[in-house]
Amino acid sequence: MRIATLGPSGSNHELIAKRYLQMRGSGEGSIELFSQFEDVFQALMAGQVSHVLQCTAHAMHCDCVGRYMHRAYPVDTFIAGSKPLALLAQRTIAQPTQIALQPATRYYTDLTGDMEIIEAPTIVAVAEGLLRGHFEAGICAQEVLAQAPEQLRLVQPLGPALDTWVMFATTPLSAASPLRLEAQG
Repeated sequence: MRIATLGPSGSNHELIAKRYLQMRGSGEGSIELFSQFEDVFQALMAGQVSHVLQCTAHAMHCDCVGRYMHRAYPVDTFIAGSKPLALLAQRTIAQPTQIALQPATRYYTDLTGDMEIIEAPTIVAVAEGLLRGHFEAGICAQEVLAQAPEQLRLVQPLGPALDTWVMFATTPLSAASPLRLEAQG
């Protein structure tokens, strides 16, 4: 099994792909990371990978389902938790005026007020921006705090996001699959 999914390394897509291989693929297989889902699905269409893993919370999910209908078929679905997330801030800034986030995380905590929202392509990009001091605050993996405890502080732990994930392949499931609910008659 060769799974393609969204990177970069350290992303939740990579984490869940690794879990999938351990639990459903007997640890066998490989994972290829791409920077955008268009390239991921193109690799599937070209036969460069056997499967695509996508979180249904990703902004591109509905576009991919529509664009690749009748060519990329959902063959498995499951629920999995992300790395524990948190709202982190720079220690030197008592009241941040901006927050960086990946758009899917926008409602994970109350962001009402006068904070400027800076959208980042991934949670990993938020973490990198925080560590470089580019962002005053951000939603990312809580483990980032351990990388720079003298620089960052915990504002609010958010816990893991519990998401629905879909595995795609180029061959559809048989009508007899227990994953398919088909109308009879």
